[in-house]
Amino acid sequence: QVQLVESGGGSVQAGGSLRLSCAASGFTVSTGSMAWFRQAPGKEREGVACIDSTNYVLYADSVKGRFTISKDNAKNTLYLQMNSLKPEETAMYYCAASDARHLYILGAYAYDYWGQGTQVTVPS
Repeated sequence: QVQLVESGGGSVQAGGSLRLSCAASGFTVSTGSMAWFRQAPGKEREGVACIDSTNYVLYADSVKGRFTISKDNAKNTLYLQMNSLKPEETAMYYCAASDARHLYILGAYAYDYWGQGTQVTVPS
């Protein structure tokens, strides 16, 4: 059974930084593809960044240059370093995973496994 557990969310001032973590069990981060999504109240789930088994990464245009997705195979954990956060990025952030080795898609439909989410709040 695959479990993805996010942590690291919280409240941070505009311009600040947070690092999200996603600990995986029943899923090997080194052999699959993973992604971060976010969803604000009343809005659709939005893909933020994804990384495949070869560490190829893809970012949404809105976060390029500010967010970094990475993984630690030894810890079986996915990360999202978020810098220069903006109030409009307040949302629930979700970790997602797929057994596909090379997935370069920021669409939620492509991922099979999901975490419960961690809240990120950037007050205006």
